[in-house]
Amino acid sequence: MLQALIAGAFGIENIGWGEGGVREPGAGEVAVAVRATSLNYRDLLVATGKYDPRMPLPRVLLSDGAGVVTELGPGVTRWKIGERVAGIFMQSWLGGGYRDEYAASALGGAVDGMLAERVVLNADGLVSLPDHLSFEEGACLPCAAVTAWNALVASGGVRAGESVLVQGSGGVSSFALQFAKAAGARVIAITSTPEKMALLKGMGADWVLNYRDDANWGKTVAKAGGVDHVVEVGGAGTLDQSLIAVKGGGRVSVIGVLSGGVGEVSLFRVLAKHVTLQGIYVGSRAMFEQMNAAIRLHQLRPKIDRVFEGAQIQEALRHLEAAGHLGKIVVRVS
Repeated sequence: MLQALIAGAFGIENIGWGEGGVREPGAGEVAVAVRATSLNYRDLLVATGKYDPRMPLPRVLLSDGAGVVTELGPGVTRWKIGERVAGIFMQSWLGGGYRDEYAASALGGAVDGMLAERVVLNADGLVSLPDHLSFEEGACLPCAAVTAWNALVASGGVRAGESVLVQGSGGVSSFALQFAKAAGARVIAITSTPEKMALLKGMGADWVLNYRDDANWGKTVAKAGGVDHVVEVGGAGTLDQSLIAVKGGGRVSVIGVLSGGVGEVSLFRVLAKHVTLQGIYVGSRAMFEQMNAAIRLHQLRPKIDRVFEGAQIQEALRHLEAAGHLGKIVVRVS
């Protein structure tokens, strides 16, 4: 069985496909033939050793993947052979609130991930794919989509008539835009190029700002009335502007660290505006299943930037590193 590994040392140049042992599913487990996977910024950090420099190697990459159930272990009744499924990001977070111990089951980090021809997972750590989605589209859901759903719906409680600000055109932001519009919210987006502005408008954004032309975009948004929710993927470099843009009593969901993970935060703004500042670390299986129900109802589809073949994993990671993608980057497993 082939699997894509970080070999003896971190670095994109050290990633390649190699033979792995074939393990039969045990009690309560299933084997899945993986058809497609997708990349998240976390995967780049894992590959380069910035996520956990002490991570034991080798490690199979990627948290997100979709495929077909091919074998059932003893006692499995949840699935049938041939069903289309996706793995959940944290295999032990099935429902309820987040607990520290769930992180130890995160695919493609704490444990081996999905970039392999075949994986064996707990039967509880899977969800059904919406029928209208391809494997490539389904592989985009486990991290970015569930994160956006948790931020805006499960934890954020977004309602029709409210306003949402999304940052950029990557996976989380493009999903957040779709979920916000499906909920009847108004969406303001910030991005860096005319091409990305056109994409976001085409996806339904009501107002798009170029943050390279307007470094004080938070003030611009605030003057226009502010927003109820901010999906904060930038990190330290954008958080202060988000706190300016959000309305009094609004919510800022901190998700990413694209512009840095350490910086000053204006606690005065948090206090004076009664802002809810929440961290979001993906979500549970229950959230994933609720999100899929909405995806089915509204016939939503992920925005895919480009599909690479498995042998191009290094090229796919370089494409992610260049930060020019519009939507999700997919790696097909043949």
